Amino acid sequence: MDKGKRTRFLVVTAIVLVLLLVSIFITYKGGGNHESIKTVMRDAVIHEENKMNFFGLTVNPSLIAGYLVSAILLFIALMIRIFAIPRFKTVPGKFQIVIETWVGYFDNLAKTNSPHLNGALGAYIFAAGSYIFVGTIFELFGIQWMTTAGNPMALPAPLCDINGAIAMGVFSYGFIMSGGIRKNKLKGIGLTLKEFSLPISMSFRLFCALLSGALVTELVYYTIMLSFVLPVLVGVLFTLIHAVVQAYVLTMLTSIYYGEVSEVHEKKPKKKKEKKTEVAVEA
Repeated sequence: MDKGKRTRFLVVTAIVLVLLLVSIFITYKGGGNHESIKTVMRDAVIHEENKMNFFGLTVNPSLIAGYLVSAILLFIALMIRIFAIPRFKTVPGKFQIVIETWVGYFDNLAKTNSPHLNGALGAYIFAAGSYIFVGTIFELFGIQWMTTAGNPMALPAPLCDINGAIAMGVFSYGFIMSGGIRKNKLKGIGLTLKEFSLPISMSFRLFCALLSGALVTELVYYTIMLSFVLPVLVGVLFTLIHAVVQAYVLTMLTSIYYGEVSEVHEKKPKKKKEKKTEVAVEA
């Protein structure tokens, strides 16, 4: 960058910063929050205040978000299957490379952690990882929905609700058990039940990780002096990190435990007892 461009860049940056500072002082009115920070935090966790109407049922916002994310993923999958896959070539293009890399990552993860049984495992962790990733970044789009009180509200990530996180953890645990039953029959159930804390750890790891990002962003928004520019950086940063990390952690744990319980445990052959032979001793 030459000297002239560097000077113009610094001048523009300085003007933007000055305008931001001026807007902060103009709009600052000494605490214009209508809700206490306690109320904001509690509603972000248990959704007591902001309920939504879904075909006559009063539900949490995360349920509607979960249905929308599922519909979006199914629609994208259908479009890729109809329009993209038939045009795949031996020498892949950019879009084909992205799809093959995304699918291949989960397929290799399944084959690495469960070499003896991985057909359904690859499909499941691909679906679960995609849902977690897309569902987490879903909140960045700020899709509005009306609450029962008539106020618009941006839909949160589906797994920010403890019910959604528990459903994902329990479903993954059930899938792990299905692998054990398929290979080891009733013994597979016992092998899976030994890890009784697994669905709890999966559920709360998802919930707490995603909720922490939401709470940090709420705290930044709540402080009026920090509510310009910084919330965007904090929100995007936390959301993207959690989307990648949590998709990786859950799929990795699922594939590892699935591989353990679906591994065939052969019974050790019992040693035959040697018959004692009586030796006749001649007197």
